[in-house]
Amino acid sequence: MAHADADIPVKTPDGSYTIHIAAGIRQHIADKVGGRRAVIITNETVAPLYGEAMRDALGGCALITMPDGERYKTLATVAGFYGELVRAGLDRSGVVIALGGGVVGDSAGFAAATYLRGVRLLQVPTSLLAMVDSSVGGKVGVDLPGGKNLVGAFKQPDAVLIDPEVLTTLPPKEWRCGMAEAIKHGLLADHSLLDPALRTPDRAAELVRRAVQVKVDVVQRDPFEAGERAHLNLGHTFAHAIEQVSGYAWAHGEAVGVGLLVAAHLSHRLGLCGEEVPALVGDILAETGLPTRIGGLPSGALWAAMHTDKKWAAGVSRFVLLRGFQQPVVVEGVAESEVLAVLEGLQ
Repeated sequence: MAHADADIPVKTPDGSYTIHIAAGIRQHIADKVGGRRAVIITNETVAPLYGEAMRDALGGCALITMPDGERYKTLATVAGFYGELVRAGLDRSGVVIALGGGVVGDSAGFAAATYLRGVRLLQVPTSLLAMVDSSVGGKVGVDLPGGKNLVGAFKQPDAVLIDPEVLTTLPPKEWRCGMAEAIKHGLLADHSLLDPALRTPDRAAELVRRAVQVKVDVVQRDPFEAGERAHLNLGHTFAHAIEQVSGYAWAHGEAVGVGLLVAAHLSHRLGLCGEEVPALVGDILAETGLPTRIGGLPSGALWAAMHTDKKWAAGVSRFVLLRGFQQPVVVEGVAESEVLAVLEGLQ
């Protein structure tokens, strides 16, 4: 096994698993599969980059590909997976390897959680966003026309294998999208993630380790989203609405970035924090190349889209906001007029 830059143990309600962060670890996938029948699920972009080599390393196992993009994170895509898993002869002792970004991890993870009432899952994230966020925490699922992640399950992986080397093939836009989640973790818990010196490709392994640790700490304390884990949705209520109203023309990470800025401005507007919070968030987003404006999406439509947010109950608004840096708070019952005022200000 490759020397691990970092091994982060994760305790779960049913046991534990380890997040391995190491250059070249993807080439040691056979060690983790351990002779079981495996099926790799990836997308059309990642398959020629890493999927085919991984398939060959596993003795020619089945390689299932899906189209690249959030709009394919659907039940129809997962239904296609089920047929392929049957054809591959995957049984309950087998393992699904989710090789790709967040869409692949969520979709393949949901298939693993539900096929034969659950088979083993290995997460091998290839995007920065998936490394620091979606591959960690055991939540998998797909979108419905009415909103994001409305069908899903809790599914803990056997392990997460994070290979920082694959980030060298990541397009600049995907690096920026992943940075949005790392910035979120910085605002929630680790101020070093807000340091421009850390947020560079040559320090990717350290960036990933720090960002992953923030999420691991939260999900271990709240594995089923009963309380504190809601903090990880900072900026996401706005982001999911932006994605939905734009017909997913906005990438998730870009929407999260501007969603963080909306949350910071709303926090200041409600008197929770000083103006230095939205000011710094705006500066960090601009430095990173992430959007700082909503760009003409109708504020009323965004407000309406937020009503499908899983965190809202009986139509009562519920936002994760900031009392200051590393001081998240959940606020219920924020008036529509306050939210619309902030959205209008960021058009």
